[in-house]
Amino acid sequence: MASRGLGRRFGWLWAAYGVSTFGSWLAFDAFPMIAVLVLHAGSAEVSLLAAVGLAVGAVVAVPLGPWMEFRRKRPVMIATDLVRCAALLSVPVAFAFGGLGFAQLLVVSVVVAAADIAFGAASGAYLKTLVAPEDLLAANGRFESTTWTSSVLGPPAGGAAIGLFGPVVTVGADAVSFLLSAAGIRAIGGREPRPGRAAAPARPRAGDLLQGWRFILSHPVLRPLFFNTVLNNGLIMAVSPLLAVLMLGPLGFAPWQYGLAFAVPCLGGLVGSRLARPLVARFGQGRVLRAAGVLRACWPVGLVLVRPGVPGLALVMAVELMLITCCAVFNPVFATYRLERTPPDRVARVLSAWSVTGKATVAALTALWGLLGALAGPRTAIGVAGLLLLATPLLLPGRRELASEPASGRASNASGQPTEASGRPTGGEGNTAGGAPVAGI
Repeated sequence: MASRGLGRRFGWLWAAYGVSTFGSWLAFDAFPMIAVLVLHAGSAEVSLLAAVGLAVGAVVAVPLGPWMEFRRKRPVMIATDLVRCAALLSVPVAFAFGGLGFAQLLVVSVVVAAADIAFGAASGAYLKTLVAPEDLLAANGRFESTTWTSSVLGPPAGGAAIGLFGPVVTVGADAVSFLLSAAGIRAIGGREPRPGRAAAPARPRAGDLLQGWRFILSHPVLRPLFFNTVLNNGLIMAVSPLLAVLMLGPLGFAPWQYGLAFAVPCLGGLVGSRLARPLVARFGQGRVLRAAGVLRACWPVGLVLVRPGVPGLALVMAVELMLITCCAVFNPVFATYRLERTPPDRVARVLSAWSVTGKATVAALTALWGLLGALAGPRTAIGVAGLLLLATPLLLPGRRELASEPASGRASNASGQPTEASGRPTGGEGNTAGGAPVAGI
């Protein structure tokens, strides 16, 4: 599956990404579905499941960025794939023996969340050695297209599998996808150069834990992008459990309809990811980043109007189509910009800090919105999140700042030799090559 122009080794990485991404989208919202349909959990419990896993996983992952920065990344990527496989596989095993409980779902979500952060930081740093600077946006566009292709195919297939075989079958399939991803990463071959640093510490020091955040917060453009993306993603994800409860509960949608509602709009992701490169070529990186960043905040408020039946299903599809199209343009441009401005010896720490903050924010907002949903109802909570999202574009950096900020650092080519500055795109928050966020966790 070698990708034209980017080499055989990139092709294996892309293959690993494809299989794990499809597995994750096959298990789209699997944990909320299991909680609702098997364990009969309510809004507060479903939100707690999402929040605790992300929050504790983020805390566990804090020291991993500094630890990985000066170590080879492929072994870390393989190990985290295997950890995620084992953790997820425990769910169908426990279900088969009648022992699946809410506590186990919490533990698995913590393990997977921490492994996601570690994998994302390692893969972001590793892929910089595989892709030439001029190919960064093209490579990221391929990952983005693969993500949305899997998004179109995975949820309806997962919904059908749940209808035929029960709600835990897709979790088992997701576990197998991480095993196949580990095999693909191992097949990349070649010798990965060890990142150099004289007297690299055997264990992270207290100061090292904060280096990623210090770099982000001291950067004039990454700082506003950091706050914008963290808050935007957090508000979008916070309503996901509530929307699942609303659609699968009071509104009476079947699991396959729920999956279809989020699968068909992912065609917009294919369109957006294809548009990213030509739009940047025509209008410039900064203008595209700002425009897509504003537009992606405008649509989720429409979900408050969802109703039963075909009209409600059509409304969800329309809102998600517009949201996903805008995100698919924004993600590769943002990820490329972020890594272009991050020196190579700080990539793992910056990506880890970004991901830890993002997951912790999602956890906090999910818990808060779960409480709001329990008190005021899911529909009201969804509407409040949509209104707050309309204000997030105010956190985007200005056009002049984006246009004037130069790339920093020096990247490495596939042989490990220095080349001119650039960074590797990671497909937006949490969507790095070789693995996608586990849907529903």
